[in-house]
Amino acid sequence: MKQYLDLCQRIIDEGIWVENERTGKRCLTIINADLSYDVAANKFPLITTRKSYWKAAIAELLGYIRGYDNAADFRKLGTKTWDANANDNLMWLASPHRKGDDDMGRVYGVQGRSWAKPDGGHVDQLRKLVDNLSKGLDDRGEILSFYNPGEFHLGCLRPCMHTHNFSLLGDTLYLTSYQRSCDVPLGLNFNQIQVFTLLALVAQITGHKAGTAYHKIVNAHIYEDQLALMRDVQIKREPYESPQLEINPNIKSLEDLETWVTMDDFEVVGYQHHDPIDYPFSV
Repeated sequence: MKQYLDLCQRIIDEGIWVENERTGKRCLTIINADLSYDVAANKFPLITTRKSYWKAAIAELLGYIRGYDNAADFRKLGTKTWDANANDNLMWLASPHRKGDDDMGRVYGVQGRSWAKPDGGHVDQLRKLVDNLSKGLDDRGEILSFYNPGEFHLGCLRPCMHTHNFSLLGDTLYLTSYQRSCDVPLGLNFNQIQVFTLLALVAQITGHKAGTAYHKIVNAHIYEDQLALMRDVQIKREPYESPQLEINPNIKSLEDLETWVTMDDFEVVGYQHHDPIDYPFSV
């Protein structure tokens, strides 16, 4: 929690105003932020200085794992996070590649589970790394990447959290996740939850202990219509201790995650938080 608040304060103190063409708003921006999460000790990085809706973040991650490309499928899992980008993004609405209501195109999990090969066929990146790690193998390329510039025009949004790199040392699994852009007041806690949970899940289904998850952000920013709430409200609140995340131990394979797992298989224990803050969301 301290590293999150330190980052927010750093943006307020050191940030430079940058115009954002996509949203038409200014962002107070810094370059380079490094966060880490102690998954081994189960210190779940859930923001306590405002109420954070962790279920939607894990539901979104589950949709990525399943390779979903439709906002309706994400809603069935329990999150509406893709409704706006699928249905309100003017550039995507005008695209000849959009298939209709709720279509997201080839973004995030589609790339992770079905990366198109130039000579035909597809690559399932997640399947490859799970198979390797289950065998105790780490070829220094256990990478899940959503960033495919050749297909940006086929999706509603370029990935912000774009690459997850797993590393196996002995029987302990680590994760380094890379993010090109981060809406700190709204998006960051979603991203923190997902990085932590992804390492915990992959360690569990491959039979390893989870170590530390490292989260590297290039462009961290606060939108101009979020700044007052962050500066005058959130960072002035005293944080509580981190809660813990409990995951159903019966989740033992990638196939389990693809089929029967729901949000009932996750529980957060000991979550104390301040009141919610209604930050504006920029499409």
